[in-house]
Parts: sequence; structure tokens; C-alpha cells
Amino acid sequence: MGLSGASLAIDAGNSKTDVALVGADGRVLGTARGGGFQPPVVGVGPAVDVLAPLVASVLAQAGAEGPVAHVAAYLANADLPVEEAALEAEITGRGWAGSVTVANDTFALLRAGLPDGAEPRGVAVVCGAGINGVGLGRDGATARFPSVGRISGDWGGGGHLADEALWFAARAEDGRGGPSTLARALPAHFGLTTMAELIEALHLRHLPDHRRYELTPVLFDAAADGDPVARSIVARQADEVVLLAAVALERLELLGEETRVVLGGGVLAARHPLLHERVVRLLAERAPKAVAQVVTAPPVLGAALSALDRAGAPTAAYARLRETWT
Repeated sequence: MGLSGASLAIDAGNSKTDVALVGADGRVLGTARGGGFQPPVVGVGPAVDVLAPLVASVLAQAGAEGPVAHVAAYLANADLPVEEAALEAEITGRGWAGSVTVANDTFALLRAGLPDGAEPRGVAVVCGAGINGVGLGRDGATARFPSVGRISGDWGGGGHLADEALWFAARAEDGRGGPSTLARALPAHFGLTTMAELIEALHLRHLPDHRRYELTPVLFDAAADGDPVARSIVARQADEVVLLAAVALERLELLGEETRVVLGGGVLAARHPLLHERVVRLLAERAPKAVAQVVTAPPVLGAALSALDRAGAPTAAYARLRETWT
């Protein structure tokens, strides 16, 4: 059996991937979650292979074999137009749908935070494992950043914050930097006593590299307890979030009108008071008419909403879909 009126909504992040099968009436017919999506590491084909069992699962849940009408794929690491084109060609070749749209996953966050049934206009900043910002303006104008790391001017995200905390903690312990409670708090998180022990454990892979991401909440705890070094790192992260949003608004000529600035990703969605309050305050100074909005719904909602946009779905379909993930 086929599902000609349904769409596949895909949100593929660095650490997890969500796929949903969505009917034209806004019903969610199947969902599946899988691992991270990292084409720069494994290649385009093997990265899309991660999606295949998830697509098969949601089709099976609906008792369907496909193809469906459309695939709306919002993907991490689709940072450059050439990457989007390669991923779109690969997904199209799988025969999952009659048409395919591929965009960076930050656009899914933006769509989730925008109202339905109106011209999409706004800016989104995601701060999760990494950081990125995008915007949509009049007549389909876009603003975006390469967001491929330090070489493209990026600063922040959970991984970067953990590394900053380690850098300052190491120097606090050995005397090259000022004192900080991070020098004890970071190793203590792993049951260790000193930064020297933690450095050795990370360097020799006694602790898997991915476990350093666990240190980001420790950093925020230290900042909340008043550690000046931790507070300075959190303040810098807020500055970078606002800078991305303000530059995108400026590029789209939206600084002078009321515009949503959608904030998401694990770091921002947690609403750490020091970070959130500074973001809101600085955004009000830099872009007085911007309206900050934190979105905690899964980004796959944005992918699914965009599929409804393409299908020309009725208002009731949007309400049904949003209710599913509220």
C-alpha cells in the first residue's frame, strides 16, 4: 500500500535522528529515532544509510510501503549549498518520495517557532552540541552562516563550552591562569581529584572523548555558584548567541520591525538563568523589536510543519500536528 498524501519529516542531528511519517491532515502515522548524522565523518551515502531503517520503520507502522509524496529533511552538517545538493541527490536516489527538500536543521527549529499560515519571517539560533544561526526574510530571502567550526568564526555550543571549561581549569590548577572552582569540579564529576588526572584520562582515552560533553552542566553549576571564570564563559556564550541573531536580522533588514528570534538546542532550551537573562537583555539592546522565544519541542516538528506547508494543508492539520508534540 502507498501513502501518496503523506510526507516524511526528518530531523537529523549530530547525536540523534528523528523521522516521522505525517499525513496531509496533520496526523502522525509513525515515528522512529536513530543515531547521529555525520556525513563529514562517514560520507554522504553511509550517513543517509542511517536514515533507511528509520524510514522503513515509520512506513511499517502505517502499514505502507511507500513512496510518499515528499521528504522534508532538515540535516545537521548540511552547512554549505554543495553539501545540501549532495544530500538531496542521495536521498532522492533512495526513492522514498516523489520530491525531496534538504536544508540545514536550524531551519527546522525556525519553522517550529514561527506561526502557521503566514509568510515565514524570523531568525533562529541553535546552541546544542554546536552553534548556528539562520534567518528568513521578505520574498524568501535567507541569512545563514557556514557554521563549520572555528575556521568559519564559530564560538560556542556544548562541546566548545566543555573544552573552554577544561582549558581554564587546567590553567587554574597549574598556575598559568587565575583560580577557579572548575579545577576541582570538573575532575570530581568523573570521580577524580585533580585536573592532571582528568587530562591523563582524556588524553589516554581512559574516558571516551564524548564524555567531555558531560562537563557543560558542571560549567553552568559553577557559574551559578559565582565562579568568575565560569561566569565569563557563560557570558561569552550569550554574547555569541545575540551576535548571530542580530547579524541575521541586519542582513534581512528586519531590525526595524517586530520579528521572532527563536532559540533552541540543549544549551538554550535549558534556560540557565545567567545565560537566558543575558541573552534577553542584550538582544533587547541590539534589536529592540526582536521577540525572543525558546522552543523546546523536538525539531522534527519543524520538518513536519514544512511538509504541511508544501502540501497546502488546512489550518486544522497544523493544530493537530502541533498538539502531538506539545
